Amino acid sequence: MTEYVYHVVTERPMTLGQRMVFDQNNHNSVYNRVMTFKRIAEGEVIDDEIGRLIKSDWEKWSKVAYRELALEKVRREKYPDYPSRMACLYTSRTLEEAKKWADFFRDIGRNVYSIVKLKVEGRTFDGDARNCFDGTEVEADNIEKSVRYWEKDVVNEGPIIETLVDGNILVEEIVIDFKSESSS
Repeated sequence: MTEYVYHVVTERPMTLGQRMVFDQNNHNSVYNRVMTFKRIAEGEVIDDEIGRLIKSDWEKWSKVAYRELALEKVRREKYPDYPSRMACLYTSRTLEEAKKWADFFRDIGRNVYSIVKLKVEGRTFDGDARNCFDGTEVEADNIEKSVRYWEKDVVNEGPIIETLVDGNILVEEIVIDFKSESSS
């Protein structure tokens, strides 16, 4: 099924007509950071950019890695038809939601390049970002919280929706170019 969503571009610029694939063989930067954390935790010496980033704030990245590993375990076991958080793009259903995410990212100091409209031929999942959690070394706690995320357990007032998409993705339009706005 073809769907259209909006993506806040934060890590590197995207171009009109750019194509991406996210599936079991094509992962995102969340996957790269989690796997690097895991390798360092297992004693491997990694001194690349991602390794240095993780070692610079080990506590933060351990919380992220434990959470994402538990979320992936629960997804594979109970919800295999949903996109993996480690092989997807995080998007919004509406431009208004994407603008809110862009403002949030800018407020926390993240570099925001643009908001793009994407044509997606793949799977989607609407989750509440408020159900994301700080993972711990206690796997049972992480698993319990992961089930809440995938089951869309409404425990929060005013959910913050993140739409995960995978499959074949095309940048159909650059809706807002923040870099050209700031240089004008």
